[in-house]
Amino acid sequence: MSRLTWLLVVLIALLQYPLWLGKGGWFRVWETSRQLDAQRADNQKLEQRNAGLDAEVRDLKSGFEAIEERARFELGFIKEGEVFVQVPQQSAAPAGPGLPNNASAAAPTTPGAGPQSGTPVAVTPAPSFSPATKPAPSGGR
Repeated sequence: MSRLTWLLVVLIALLQYPLWLGKGGWFRVWETSRQLDAQRADNQKLEQRNAGLDAEVRDLKSGFEAIEERARFELGFIKEGEVFVQVPQQSAAPAGPGLPNNASAAAPTTPGAGPQSGTPVAVTPAPSFSPATKPAPSGGR
């Protein structure tokens, strides 16, 4: 009876081989399932990005606010009558040779300028003069 037992064990092993290691086996299904989950996660990220881009395209087609915002931030445009003020941010770069500890080699220096903070400054344009209030030119040469 031992021959019959060994024959059945070998037969069961031969039947189990394709189930575990064959072309449609459990390991291949598990690997494919893992790849499918990874692809679904990538697709979800891309769908979110596409939704944002679609909203931006619709906004650019329908209104001028988005176009104005892009012109201001990406191209540096300003409206007529506005004053553009750019406050440089203080860098924490180490001092170069011959410079004080808080000075940067790339930072331009302005004579008489004190330390600058990183806080924005509100600037209003100077009032325009009408012909009635225009100061008289000085007559001295």
